[in-house]
Amino acid sequence: MSEHEKKTVQPHKQQLLNRLKRIEGQVRGIHKMVENDRYCVDILHQISAVKSAINKVSLALLEDHTHHCVTNAVKANNGEEAIKELMDVMKTMTK
Repeated sequence: MSEHEKKTVQPHKQQLLNRLKRIEGQVRGIHKMVENDRYCVDILHQISAVKSAINKVSLALLEDHTHHCVTNAVKANNGEEAIKELMDVMKTMTK
């Protein structure tokens, strides 16, 4: 199974979905602001809020992944691969 085919049960799935739905609404709001020629600084503030919200979702997923997937991999003597995968995703997130 490839890396993109792996599946897991998200322990905080509903919370993540709720946050993503709010972010989706914020992005639609930004779209309307641009359509309505709103002041650039106001739009930039909203973009900053969306970026912050996305970062919070990412960190929540990262925490769940570390506590569940990485921990289970370490217990199953597959920790090196899980830690490498974790570090790779962290490098991608901090670009």
